[in-house]
Amino acid sequence: MDTNGNRWFTPAQPPEQARVRLILLPHAGSGAAAYRGWNRLLPGEIGTQALTLPGRQSRRGEPLPADWEALLDDLHGALLATLDDERPYALFGHCIGAMLAYRLTVRLEADGDPAPSLLGMSGWAPKGFWRAPAGHEKLSMDEFSGLFKDLGAFPEELWTDRDMLDLVLPPVVADFRIAVQYEDDEAVVDCPLVSYAGQSDTLLVEPDAMMAWTKRSHQYLGHRGYPGHHFYINDHAAAVMSDFSRRLMRITDDR
Repeated sequence: MDTNGNRWFTPAQPPEQARVRLILLPHAGSGAAAYRGWNRLLPGEIGTQALTLPGRQSRRGEPLPADWEALLDDLHGALLATLDDERPYALFGHCIGAMLAYRLTVRLEADGDPAPSLLGMSGWAPKGFWRAPAGHEKLSMDEFSGLFKDLGAFPEELWTDRDMLDLVLPPVVADFRIAVQYEDDEAVVDCPLVSYAGQSDTLLVEPDAMMAWTKRSHQYLGHRGYPGHHFYINDHAAAVMSDFSRRLMRITDDR
C-alpha cells in the first residue's frame, strides 16, 4: 500500500492556522492543477489539499492506475497518512473525483477510520451517469477522443491543441476504464452529503440522476444545480465553494 501523502496531495499539509481540511478530488484525467487557486475561494479557517493520482501532472512518471480496488486501497492509505487528530476534514470531488470521494467515505466508515465531516458530490451520480461502452478496451486513443468530443465531456479548447490532447487523453482514458470497474451496491454513508451539477451536463444521462444521492446519506443536505455542462464548475467554483464552506463551517462549529 502506497501511503506517501507527499505525492498524493498538494500541499502535503494545509496551513497550520487552518482548523479544517478540505480534500479536493479532481475530474477524470486531471490532478491538483484542476483546483489551482481554489484556496482563495475559501475562508482562512479551511485549508485545501488537492489530489493527484498516478500517471499525470507531477506524477507523470508513475504508471497510470488500472485496477479500481487497488487504487482505492492506495488512496485510502494516503489519506490516512496525511490526516491528523486535531482537525476535522471534508471531501469534495468532481466527476470521477466524486466517485472516489464517495467510495472512500464508505470504506472509511466501514473500517472505523476517521470519516469526513461533510461530503461534496459534483458532476457524478451512482445511477444515471454515462459509462464507457462495451468493448472500450479495444478503442484507440483517437476513437476515445472522438467519443469524448461528441459527449461534450471536456472543454472545447482541448480538442484544438494536439500536444495538450496527447498529454491529457491517456490519463482520461485510464480513469474512465477504472470507473467502468465500479459496481454500485447502493451503500449509504453516515456523514452529511451535498450534491452539485451543471443543469445541462450530458454525462448525466438520466435527468434525475443527481437525485440518487437522496438515498445515499443519512444526512442528505440537498442539491444545487447551476447553468452549464459537465464543467459548469469552472464558471461557478466561487458559488459552489461559498455554499459548501458555509455548510462545512456550520457542521464543524457544532463539534
